[in-house]
Amino acid sequence: MPPHPPAPCPHKAESRRHRPYGRGAPEFNRYKLRKLSTLNIDWPIKQERLYPRAQPLIVEIGFGNGDFLIHLAQTQPDCNILGFEVSSQSMDKAEAKIDKLGLTNARAIHSRAETALNCLLPPETAQAFHINYPDPWFKKKHRRRRLIQRDTVNLLTSRLAAGGRLLLATDIIEYAEMAHEILSRTPGLTNQLASPWTQQLEGRFRTKYELKGYREGRRGHFFVYRRNDHPVVHPPVVKELDMPHLFLRSPLSAAEIVARFQAGRRRFDGIHIAILRAYADPGRNSAVFEVLVEEPTIEQHTMIMLSPRAGAGEYIVKMTSLGQARPTLGMHRAVAAVGEWVAGLDAGGMVLERKLRD
Repeated sequence: MPPHPPAPCPHKAESRRHRPYGRGAPEFNRYKLRKLSTLNIDWPIKQERLYPRAQPLIVEIGFGNGDFLIHLAQTQPDCNILGFEVSSQSMDKAEAKIDKLGLTNARAIHSRAETALNCLLPPETAQAFHINYPDPWFKKKHRRRRLIQRDTVNLLTSRLAAGGRLLLATDIIEYAEMAHEILSRTPGLTNQLASPWTQQLEGRFRTKYELKGYREGRRGHFFVYRRNDHPVVHPPVVKELDMPHLFLRSPLSAAEIVARFQAGRRRFDGIHIAILRAYADPGRNSAVFEVLVEEPTIEQHTMIMLSPRAGAGEYIVKMTSLGQARPTLGMHRAVAAVGEWVAGLDAGGMVLERKLRD
């Protein structure tokens, strides 16, 4: 077994999941709020552990180099500003700026938008969402990755407080037309402009990307929508399940199990599981399996462990702490997939007990 298996998490957090909030202390401490991600933060978020005081929450999705996020924090000190970003480099830049300026009302979290909306933000939480120049994903086969699409807009609407605003900027006319079609047909949102969008929004802070676009002849298209009183469906926040375990019996050693390993994929109702590699530790008669679990709300790259139990030929299959994976339904099914494969390798193998969510 390699001494250093792959480290799937782009932001290395400390060993204890919630340590970035402070070492066991519930009170706010800004100097320990670094490298926050969906893998080491509460589901849903607890604002009292992120900010020194309770204030209205403003969210930016995809903050780039962090300048707009910083602008929001500096110009709206009576609000708590929360940014979500998938780029590790952008996270580093934003965190450094927040620390340098000593801003206590701004926080950056490494997260996909879908994960943040499903797992971190309860209904009617945000006073505003800012989305600046999202990736247009031009290729037809990639359009499903666009941020502005029906399911995501429904979630954004659900997470807006009454009277809250959704502000979108794009410099791609095709994206603007697509966004207008979706936003204008969302019952819970009301357009605040006299036209579908405007190319001049008074008082807007222009990002570095936006200024470059103007120099190159690309004008911004700005949308302003308000959460009205039309009732909407509020999908509940996705919560973690109990830790998954599977107990099995097999006459094979861990080394023999790994010797028979072949990479494979499983699909279960929108959950994709890729079992990529296996590594044996003959001295301990154990093994780890590298897995990638893709769910509609979160993607996790981690390890699943096979360890011996007290009984002869008995093993337990469970999650490891590598990658700080969360026990979602997808991880339960990944543990089941690994355990059932191991049990089926030999006629003498069998699953003894499952502590899994179906």
